[in-house]
Amino acid sequence: MVLREWARDAHAAVGAAREALRHVADDPASLTDDEWVALLGASGTELDELCALADAARRAVTPTDTLTFVVNRNLDTAVVAAGRADVPTVPELVDEAWRLGATEICLQGPLPVDAPADGYLRLIEEIHAAAPTMHLHAFRPPEIRDAATRMGVSVADFLRSAHSAGLGSVPGTAAQILDEDVRAHLSGGEALGVADWVSTIETAHQVGLFSTATMLYGHVETPRHQVEHLRLLAEIQSRTGGFTELILMPLLPENAPPHRRGEAVRTASQRETRAVHAVARLLLLGSIDHLQVAWTKHDPQTTEVLLDGGVDDLGGLLIDGELMPGAGQEAGRVLQVDDLVDIAGRAGRTPRQRTTGYADPPVDRILAIPQVRR
Repeated sequence: MVLREWARDAHAAVGAAREALRHVADDPASLTDDEWVALLGASGTELDELCALADAARRAVTPTDTLTFVVNRNLDTAVVAAGRADVPTVPELVDEAWRLGATEICLQGPLPVDAPADGYLRLIEEIHAAAPTMHLHAFRPPEIRDAATRMGVSVADFLRSAHSAGLGSVPGTAAQILDEDVRAHLSGGEALGVADWVSTIETAHQVGLFSTATMLYGHVETPRHQVEHLRLLAEIQSRTGGFTELILMPLLPENAPPHRRGEAVRTASQRETRAVHAVARLLLLGSIDHLQVAWTKHDPQTTEVLLDGGVDDLGGLLIDGELMPGAGQEAGRVLQVDDLVDIAGRAGRTPRQRTTGYADPPVDRILAIPQVRR
């Protein structure tokens, strides 16, 4: 399949978008891939109507007036495992996060090559020991496979051991676009293959772990790649039921692979971003109920626009306290309670704290949230 020029915004013909809109309003499940592609190219009035339909779908499957969020701390595996004098210890970081009200630790990234063979498992045990009731959301499919290889066990056996040691869920990141040509272009042929990514996520679901689902858009993939990616996520969900939410993330030029920086001259337009979120909500209706906005990847105005186009969750109320660990691309990105209240108020929504699995937190873990200003 032909790849597009980096993040080139492709508008659909008005007639094609209008015809697809009529069909999606009647029965989203009946749409063909061509019709979804047309909707991904919607603009102007057609885009506004598409987003309105997506938001109506959001209201049908989630509480209509709420904007959910989880309180978490993001950690980078390599940074916290390095034992550097300038980085707080894992127990210190976890303990502070707990005292600040976090209910989740998110840990991503590979271990250094010289780390102990059971290093991933040791980190899980260390975090669980520091805060036994903290939910640990950790390790992408490449890291899971790396952990299994280091220990000389199967992916399933590692995941069972990790689950027993305190791992609660896994990030469905490193999915990028689940197409071999796109992945090869972005990684130079080094990315985990589609079949390996899928089997790792499905194995995690099968051993009792749940996960997020993700899509990284706005680079060389075409609208048809996006549709095929969403279709594959729906197929996985039909087999396992293990996805809790979908997170759509634009690839920012500064985060492009080093060998692609020269062509990464732009990111996805706001038009494309709105269309991608609306189509994802409608295409996955009845499959994945929660659609999260990746607020760290958007300007505030785009984040707020997306809340009117099918999004029901704001993701993590990231906290860093006095101890400031590196957290990869999200290092230094903190969303305060007042920011959350302001965003929800402008969207006409009420903030509601959730756990990683979308349940209500224990009463003693619920943050005090000021009244929404509307």
